[in-house]
Amino acid sequence: MSGFKLTHKSATKISERIAYQITQFLKFSLNLFYGTKYAKRAVILETIAAVPGMVAGMFNHLKSLRRMKDDEGWIKELLDEAQNERMHLMIFLDIAKPSWIERMLVLLGQGVFIVVYSFIYLLSSRVAHRVVGYFEEEACKSYTEYLDKIDSGEVENTPAPALAIDYYQLAANAKLRDVILRIREDEAGHRDRNHGFADAYESKSLPAHQH
Repeated sequence: MSGFKLTHKSATKISERIAYQITQFLKFSLNLFYGTKYAKRAVILETIAAVPGMVAGMFNHLKSLRRMKDDEGWIKELLDEAQNERMHLMIFLDIAKPSWIERMLVLLGQGVFIVVYSFIYLLSSRVAHRVVGYFEEEACKSYTEYLDKIDSGEVENTPAPALAIDYYQLAANAKLRDVILRIREDEAGHRDRNHGFADAYESKSLPAHQH
């Protein structure tokens, strides 16, 4: 936990600038709806974050079948990421308890993002993974702000949901802060791995659209 760091991958290439701008648009859209309502903001954040791993896993699965080559462990890692983000969403649904209107917004946002991200991944896998890397950077910032609000007393440090205690193997008396720390640690891992995936496409000199 103590090893967490806020990091940023500088956007020096055109593909990275495109990815960063896509992320900033997502951030703007997120702020438009919920601003500093951190729990409800996290529901939307995790709704979007749960999509890329599944989409990328599917495309890499199909690529492996088509080329009849091993995937080098990418598929499992991507699907594990999707599962982890889905659990984050389940936890925050318990914390935020969104209304049916907000749940409809979640479904709409998810539906749109699945189509958009699939299109990006088909056009450029490198850009798609870089988008997730930058998106996770923003998630780390958002959860750091969330922790600051808990520490300052602006957000109540409520008991951790049972689902979170079970998933993270936390103590029975764990609090919201303990859960946010673990989620932020997850997001930092996804951030680093997706930037790593994007770097792998560059180091192998793969065409951006090659799958």
